[in-house]
Amino acid sequence: MTQTGHWKTVSIVLGGVALCFALTWGGINYRDYLIAPEITATLPSVGSGGPAAPTLHPLVELLKLVVAAIIGTVITAVHGRCQREKPIPRSLEHAQVMLCIAGALMMIIIGNSLARAFGVAGAAGIVRFRTPVEDAKDATVIFLLLGLGMACGQGMFGVAGLGGLFLCVFLWLIDQYGESIPRSLMLALTAEGAFPSAHVQSVLARHKVKVEPREVSPAGVKYLVTLDTRTSLEGISAELMAGGASGLKSVSWESLKKGQS
Repeated sequence: MTQTGHWKTVSIVLGGVALCFALTWGGINYRDYLIAPEITATLPSVGSGGPAAPTLHPLVELLKLVVAAIIGTVITAVHGRCQREKPIPRSLEHAQVMLCIAGALMMIIIGNSLARAFGVAGAAGIVRFRTPVEDAKDATVIFLLLGLGMACGQGMFGVAGLGGLFLCVFLWLIDQYGESIPRSLMLALTAEGAFPSAHVQSVLARHKVKVEPREVSPAGVKYLVTLDTRTSLEGISAELMAGGASGLKSVSWESLKKGQS
C-alpha cells in the first residue's frame, strides 16, 4: 500500500472511531429519550381500557435509522480499506449498509411485541438471497452489521457506538498482520502518441509490481501484473496518468478469467 493509501486508511479508521465515541456519549446521556420504557402493567385486551404500549416520537425512530445508516457506512468504508484479495463489489457495499438499516427497522417494528417478532421472522423466511458471499470475512461483517443495526433500532446508541468502535479498530488491526496473498490482474494501457515505456516501468517497479507483457499494439500494451493486495490500484493509476502529462490516455485493471494466467 502506498504512503498516501496508508494515511487514507488511518484517517477513515480515526473518523470512524470519533463517530463511535460521539454515538456512545449520546447514547449514555440521552438514553431516556431513545429507549421506550418497559411495560410494567398487564396489557388489557382489545377494546378495554388500561395502559397502552409506550411509544417514542416518530423523529426519534427516524434518528435510529439515520444512525444505523451512518454506522453501516463507516464500517463498510473501513472494511473496504482493509487487506483484501479483491475489492468489495459495489453491490455488497450497498447491501451491508442497507442490512444495518434493516436490522434497525425490524427492531423498531417489533418493539416489545412478541407477536410482531414472530411475524417479522415469518416474513423474513420468505426472502431468498441467491447471491453467495464468497469471502467468509464479508459474511461475518454482514452479520455484525445486522447486530449493530438492531442495537440502533432499540435506541441502544451506547452499545452500537462501542460495538462500531471495536469493529473499526479490530478490522484495522487484523489488516496489519497476517500473510498477504498476491493477486494477479490484467493491466491495459493506451497512449496518445509514443508509448511511455520508461515511465510505466518506473511506476510499477516503485510499487514492486511484477510485470509480464502480454499484448503489444500501436494503441497500447497489456500486462499481466502480480501485486500485493494492500497496493492501491487507484494510487498506481494516478501515478501512471500523472495528471495527463505521462502521455497515457487510459489505464484499466481487469480481473483474470477462470483458467487465464
